[in-house]
Amino acid sequence: MNIAIYIYDEAEVLDFSGPFEVFSTAARISDEADVFNVFLVSEHGGTVSARGAYKVQADYSFEGHPDIDVLIVVGGVHNAEMGKEPVLNWIQAQAKTAKLVASVCTGVFLLAKAGLVSTQKVTTHWQDIADLRAAFPDLDVVENQRWVDEGSVVSSGGISAGIDMSLHLVSKLHSRELAHKTARQMEFDWTQNREGKT
Repeated sequence: MNIAIYIYDEAEVLDFSGPFEVFSTAARISDEADVFNVFLVSEHGGTVSARGAYKVQADYSFEGHPDIDVLIVVGGVHNAEMGKEPVLNWIQAQAKTAKLVASVCTGVFLLAKAGLVSTQKVTTHWQDIADLRAAFPDLDVVENQRWVDEGSVVSSGGISAGIDMSLHLVSKLHSRELAHKTARQMEFDWTQNREGKT
C-alpha cells in the first residue's frame, strides 16, 4: 500500500516525520512483506525547506510518483499552498483514486480549499481552530480530539497528534495488533485524545 506524504516549504517537521516514522516502522516490523511503502511528494520534487530551515529531500514531484493509496497532507505555514491551483488540483486528483486522505495540523485547510471536506467533522491544531471555523464555516470543527475519522477522510490535531492518527491509520488499514506493535517499537504512548487511551 503506497502512503504518500505531501510536503512543501515551511511544512511542520513532525507533521511529516512522525507519520513517515509510523508507516516505515510498521512496514519494517510487520510479518508481511511490503505492507506499506511510504514516500514524500512535493510539487516540484527536490529539496524542501521545512520549518526551522530543516532540509528534506522529496522522493517525487507531482509527475512520476507511484499510484497513491493513502495521501497525507501536512500542516505548517500553509497559506501560500492554498493559493496554488496546481497543488489543489493535484490533491483533488489523488483523492479521486486514493482509498483514504488524511491531514495533520493545518493540512486540513488544504483539504477544505480543495473541496475534499465541506460539512464533515474535522480537527486541527488548537491554535488554528478559530481560523478554520472562520474560513470554512460549514465544517464541524472538533476540539480536544487527537484525530477525527470520517471514513475516507481523517484529520488530526497539531504536530505530535499526527503520530497518534498515523497509528490509527495502521490499525484501520492493517490491524490493531500491528499498530500497537509499532507504537511499542517507537516507544510511543499512543493516545486517542486528551481524556483517554486507545
